[in-house]
Amino acid sequence: MSGEKLRLDRGLFGRLRRDAGAEWEAYVRHPFVLELGAGTLRPRAFQHYLRQDFLFLVQFARAYALAGYKSSTLAELRTASASVTAIVDVEMPLHVAYCAGWGISEAEMLAEPEALETIAYTRFVLEAGLAGDRLDLEVALMPCLVGYAEVVERLLADPATVRDGNPYGAWLDAYAGDDYRQVAIRAIDNLDRLGASRGAEARYAGLLATFRTATRLEAAFWQMGFSI
Repeated sequence: MSGEKLRLDRGLFGRLRRDAGAEWEAYVRHPFVLELGAGTLRPRAFQHYLRQDFLFLVQFARAYALAGYKSSTLAELRTASASVTAIVDVEMPLHVAYCAGWGISEAEMLAEPEALETIAYTRFVLEAGLAGDRLDLEVALMPCLVGYAEVVERLLADPATVRDGNPYGAWLDAYAGDDYRQVAIRAIDNLDRLGASRGAEARYAGLLATFRTATRLEAAFWQMGFSI
């Protein structure tokens, strides 16, 4: 992996990650992730995950649209707008193209009912933003944004991870690349800016509760694949 190092221990995110403790470890080292790295995950479980992840992206875009509404400066509004555009016009088409290789079409994914785990997680994120401010919303989004970068970084450092002939190798490569690492780094930096302007220190207990719940919901999203 090249480029700027992903510093997971710094700033507000680093504190939240540390204080989430065992819940964070259960998420980033979930059996679904380890089997994916080893190439032993059942294809059916992965395909179900892919379908639900597309539906998750739809709600993720809505969350950033809400972030725009919750913005208090033009710079914040531009950041939120860029995120919506990146998800809708870049990430979702890439996801559709990747899923086509697994025999899954965009029409099939749009027709797929949302799993309860998908509903629980995405609506929790949206509710955090609706009931709170931009900082509450960003904290709820961080386990996904930065967690995926950590998941793959750990997998690539794990001798049990298989690279040659792994059917999930392209998925690993997508989140191991410098482009995604930069997304995670910018999210960590942005959270610090939001925290400084919106009194994160005084609100820390509530922010940690949101972060821990979002982390548990991320782990449940992995676990969802084993129910198929």
